[in-house]
Amino acid sequence: MRKSKKSIPSSDPFQKREAEKYERPIASREHIMAQLTELGAPMRMNRIAECLKLSDEVDLEALRRRLKAMERDGQLIRNRRGEYGLAKKMDLVRGRLIGHPDGFGFLVPDDGSSDLFMNEKQMRSLIHGDRVLASIGGIDHRGRREGIVVEVLERNTQEIVGRYFQKSQHVGSVEPNNRRINHTIIVPKGEQNGAVDGQIVVVRLLEQPSSHQPPVGQVIEVLGDHRAPGMEIDIAIRAHDLPQTWSPELLKEIEKLKPEVPKSAWEGRKDLRETPLVTIDGDDSRDFDDAVYCEPRGKGWRLLVAIADVSSYVRPNTALDKEAQNRGTSVYFPSRVIPMLPEILSNGLCSLNPHVDRLCMVAELWIDMHGRTRRAEFYEAVMRSAARLTYNQVAEVLDGKPENFPHPNLLPQIDNLNQLYRLLAKRRHKRGAIDFDTVETRIVFDAQQKIEKIVPVIRNDAHRLIEEMMLAANVASAEWLSEREIPFLYRVHEGATAEKLSELRSFLSELGLNLGGGDEPEAINYAKLIEDIKDRPDARLIQTVLLRSMRMAIYTPANQGHFGLAYEAYTHFTSPIRRYPDLLVHRAIRHHLSGKPIEQYAYPDEVLQHLGEQCSTAERRADEATRDAIGWLKCEYVQDKVGEIYEGNVTAVTSFGLFVELDGIFVEGLIHVTALQNDYYHFDPVHHRLRGERTGKTYRLFDRLQVRVVRVNLEDKKIDFELAQ
Repeated sequence: MRKSKKSIPSSDPFQKREAEKYERPIASREHIMAQLTELGAPMRMNRIAECLKLSDEVDLEALRRRLKAMERDGQLIRNRRGEYGLAKKMDLVRGRLIGHPDGFGFLVPDDGSSDLFMNEKQMRSLIHGDRVLASIGGIDHRGRREGIVVEVLERNTQEIVGRYFQKSQHVGSVEPNNRRINHTIIVPKGEQNGAVDGQIVVVRLLEQPSSHQPPVGQVIEVLGDHRAPGMEIDIAIRAHDLPQTWSPELLKEIEKLKPEVPKSAWEGRKDLRETPLVTIDGDDSRDFDDAVYCEPRGKGWRLLVAIADVSSYVRPNTALDKEAQNRGTSVYFPSRVIPMLPEILSNGLCSLNPHVDRLCMVAELWIDMHGRTRRAEFYEAVMRSAARLTYNQVAEVLDGKPENFPHPNLLPQIDNLNQLYRLLAKRRHKRGAIDFDTVETRIVFDAQQKIEKIVPVIRNDAHRLIEEMMLAANVASAEWLSEREIPFLYRVHEGATAEKLSELRSFLSELGLNLGGGDEPEAINYAKLIEDIKDRPDARLIQTVLLRSMRMAIYTPANQGHFGLAYEAYTHFTSPIRRYPDLLVHRAIRHHLSGKPIEQYAYPDEVLQHLGEQCSTAERRADEATRDAIGWLKCEYVQDKVGEIYEGNVTAVTSFGLFVELDGIFVEGLIHVTALQNDYYHFDPVHHRLRGERTGKTYRLFDRLQVRVVRVNLEDKKIDFELAQ
């Protein structure tokens, strides 16, 4: 390959960016799409090359690869004549497939429009997670847009974990553990790899499913007996395709890293080693990515939020960066962590351990007496944490019990932080941020890695203190970058859809309640309603319905505010060790601090849109994996409790029954609608209840029930109850 660079057509607005990324750059994706828009019709590759003035074989090969990548990403469609056209001009929808255990699925469009319903026939050739291009075939009887597969852009699933069954002498099968994958994988003779009937295995797909035949695979790993200790986490990791090994390229890349920060890395950084920054985390935390310091300034406060400078070590387009992007987030199982970054970074160089020098990115905020951030500065620094404090230690000080605090010299610092926290919390309340009262739990294991007990996690004022400091830094980051017009990923949380809002108002009206705000209620309207109902016996029911009316938070370069926190702009800046979006925010800040023009920034909106979708998907994937593992563990925990009677609350009402959470052990199970005797019960989704046709007896959210454990299905992670009365 020749080493000389060939210039991109001068009309390409992203030529500088492409020149920085590639030794021999060609036209950007944006420019290619603009050319096709101008041409007004699909074109063959040679015609596109002519428009871009490309003739060299090397450049033509690069163009071919770029067009293929754009086709894979659903930006372009290649028709039967071999012509490339813009997907958006062909009324086609691209998105990611979400499978359902009952065989159908939904295509979640990349453009944020409403989902496409994919019936069982369409799903025969697809697997949960595939990226698909579809046309709209019509509207079904429930008013949903129906999708028809045009092309599978990307097969997301190559390996599947499940339980192996020997069907006959010549063939076996694997039933996927992930219930969203509604296929049985056929394992031909000779591809079993020693698997025995009933074992948990990993199967690699040799043939993807089609409309006429199921997927075919080979067993590549036998995990063992499905009830072995720790198996639930191994299954969850593989079922959700969580990356858990480091590539040889990455391992070679981190070989040169040393445990200590060299003094050469301090150059150009502010020296904060004498500033008594402290970390405040849980007792069992191992990585410390944020430190705080606060002091009074005039009638207000000066707050420093120092975050581990991951972006100094994880550079764009390196093996480290590619792996972090692929993982998207660290995944926290009850007894194990799958980190986003290798341990030398997550627990070493990027962990703000006490009394050692560490590189950091600092948000320095000047906050007035009303809790408003009047000025914010961001800069690179070197720091030395004065102490590793725990939530429980700080909570005791805040409760007026400082006698056992191990660092008496830091008590004035804790007092400063507490005063600022009270000020910010007061402003949070005035702003109308929604504060839902939820209960989190923690699993305590015995020596055999089985559940010993499940206990509630008590949040104290130390948790809330750190939360407010992090919120202040996150908001300041979003506003600082917005003012400088640098693209970045916002953390966006929208309120209820019109349909959900209508259902919510119908539910509330029956209780004699009203949600203010008209057709577009704001967070403060929700907060006021929560305050008004806090002493009602059905307060938890109402709060849960309010919470479920809202949409999930996502990462996107298009700012639409954060509804729940009542912020006009919000992002994630504070955890780049464990979240890739935070790392991208740090890179955006570094780009501006370096003085480079925005044209040279490597992340335009289109790239960020793709990364935002990827990070949002990784977040959901992590949540689903941990939920699966915990579900398995809880089933195992109650296996020896069949026949016992407990009291609990109804936590969900569905057309097929009631989910009940047991008091004290925080395990949830189902009373199937057929177990509700002496009547026919009908589901009322608006009012979240089941109602008896003859008796009028109703069951609704947070009703108190006495139930008996009747069945535990470990394979399906299901627990069945019946009424004990």
